[in-house]
Amino acid sequence: MRIAIMQPYFFPYIGYFQLINAVDEFVFYDDVNFIKKSYINRNSILLNQKAFQFTTPLKEASQNKLIKDIEVYTDQKWFNGFLKTLEHAYKSAPFYEEVVQIVKTIFNSDYKNISELSMISVTQVCKYLDVNCKFSLSSNDYPSTKKLTKAERLIAIAKQSGKQTYVNAIGGQSLYNKNEFKAQNIDLAFLETHDIKYEQFGNEFVPFLSILDVLMFNSKASTRELLEKYTLV
Repeated sequence: MRIAIMQPYFFPYIGYFQLINAVDEFVFYDDVNFIKKSYINRNSILLNQKAFQFTTPLKEASQNKLIKDIEVYTDQKWFNGFLKTLEHAYKSAPFYEEVVQIVKTIFNSDYKNISELSMISVTQVCKYLDVNCKFSLSSNDYPSTKKLTKAERLIAIAKQSGKQTYVNAIGGQSLYNKNEFKAQNIDLAFLETHDIKYEQFGNEFVPFLSILDVLMFNSKASTRELLEKYTLV
């Protein structure tokens, strides 16, 4: 059985959801330090045929704080503005209405910090796509690993969970060594996303956007097919 561990990202790219789809348990790494200018509170959509970055406003964001301790500043004015941006960008997209309903459900949910909001953005999309996976929180479900660092902690969480394989995004190849994991009886695999393209208003494809863009242009069934376009290496 497989496990993955990632910081909670706000409406992340499709590779994040491929990672969830590839494992039996996905742990939101919420008790590590916040990283400014990261995907924790921002991503990009397609606006006027270009990538446009959207950002969730935060209160007193600092890299000295844990992700779970940073509050969001999403008042109704900001939310309405975000919806207007989506309308301007995707009003004529084939699945606009369905996706906007998902967004409204997320922002009407109960959340206090960016960790909770980002997690809800992920779990609601998974619910819409019928992606079945156990979700956990590093702070709540694996608190005894808190004092460990980097690979040691990932290995400890994997062992506590009873999983045999830890799956990381492909970018982790420069950070983690398979032999270090194997020494602790954990297999380490990396998820490599295939080249993914789909129709975007008939223009040149703009890659690496938020899952929102994928959902706007693809049916649930088509998106599920895209989730399978990866290789574990």
